[in-house]
Amino acid sequence: MSQNGPSSMKKSKPWANQWAKQWARGTIAIGVLVLSGAAQGESGRAVESDRAIEAMWADPAFQKAFIGSYGINAEIEPRVTPAELKLLEKVRPLLEKQQFAEAKAMMTKGMKPESTAIFDFNLGNMEFQQGNMAEALVHYQAATKKFPSFRRAWRNTGLIQARDGKYDEAILAFTEMIKLGGGDAYSYGLLGFAYAAKQDFQAAEASYRNALLIDPVNDEWRLGLTRCVFRQGKFQDAAALLDGLIERYPEKPDFWLLQAQTYLGMKMPLKAAENLEAIELLGTSTLDSLYTLGDIYLTESLNDLAVRAYGKAIDLKAEQPVTRPLRAAEQLASRGAIPEASTLTKHIRQAWESRIEEGDLRSLLKLEARLAMAGGSGTAEAAKVLEQIVEMDPLDGEALMLLGQHYAKESDTDRAILYFERAARIDSFEANAKLRMAKVMIDAGRYKEAIPALKRAQEIKPRDDVARLLEQVERIARSRA
Repeated sequence: MSQNGPSSMKKSKPWANQWAKQWARGTIAIGVLVLSGAAQGESGRAVESDRAIEAMWADPAFQKAFIGSYGINAEIEPRVTPAELKLLEKVRPLLEKQQFAEAKAMMTKGMKPESTAIFDFNLGNMEFQQGNMAEALVHYQAATKKFPSFRRAWRNTGLIQARDGKYDEAILAFTEMIKLGGGDAYSYGLLGFAYAAKQDFQAAEASYRNALLIDPVNDEWRLGLTRCVFRQGKFQDAAALLDGLIERYPEKPDFWLLQAQTYLGMKMPLKAAENLEAIELLGTSTLDSLYTLGDIYLTESLNDLAVRAYGKAIDLKAEQPVTRPLRAAEQLASRGAIPEASTLTKHIRQAWESRIEEGDLRSLLKLEARLAMAGGSGTAEAAKVLEQIVEMDPLDGEALMLLGQHYAKESDTDRAILYFERAARIDSFEANAKLRMAKVMIDAGRYKEAIPALKRAQEIKPRDDVARLLEQVERIARSRA
């Protein structure tokens, strides 16, 4: 993808043309992305393991090679006696027709404790083809015990162990096979998967690269390699690999999202935001991607675009906690984006008013009051809301502080002091409340009364500016004594 925009996207895709037009009009925004690289849980790895095995088994080339594996490679595999060879030749047509019950009965009947490991291997193959993995594993392990250099048996052992999430055992089996001179794309690919599951991304990268050398069009191995280089911080390699995947599958949002993370690692936030916009145009945005997009614009001070993204996230799913959009509105307010914070707060109230919980309602009411006061209008209404909050929770320090500030602004000194005193009884608010209370007293010319409040504020949280103020107030108080 080009750093300058979506010009590298396939022109044959209608949505790509739409994106290009929007880019030209300047309606696609850019910003800074914050995404987590959390590792997969055990259940996630198990699902991915099953998917990789299913994709492998569905591959006609694998099936053809597997059926062919019932044969014998006399140069490197267990020797068979003429009698054993005769039995295997009788069984082979049944295997090709997948008449497993008859084949198994015939082979079991002719099998002896000293029989070649080829018998155990073929019995394992029959169980494997029928999906009986536990039984197949028993036979493969018997084959490697009889003939430790039986690399095909090691390979199939590795396949089953990888499928079952037994990554140490899978690694042991695949590496044993490779040391014996074997190695195919599936074995290298699943070896990479096993290493990645154990967080050994360097070894996983090497394995995936070997798999791609043998099978360069396999997207499972390419995606596995991408994840490995990404987890090692090789973001440029990851972005280049994802270019190929996105070129082939531009409709898959996971690739766009992962590439956005790589661009962040490369300190290319504009490209990261570009990818998130592509996900939005695909119509596959999620709550996380939209909230992240909002966070991008917030970080870049593109506040109107932040509100747009947060609003889309709110509308995307009615049944979602209010915590995240409320936090976004608070962040906008803390950055001084009062109109945008007000817009988002109104959107939140419309979406949650009938079902918001009491704790979140208090947070919303406080935010609305703070925004009204900051906007210079509706301060009386804001004070009523804050007093309502204090009735609901007399120990809401933030509401008490806001009421104190409101009445201080209205020159109602006594009421301001009253609310600051109440806030000062809460440990986490005491220092700030005492300082605010002292300033109200100073503004009212009550210097002597302000001194104890300033001393207490300085005692809790020493500050140079407070120390200077205290010294000045003491001097004035003495001069007026």
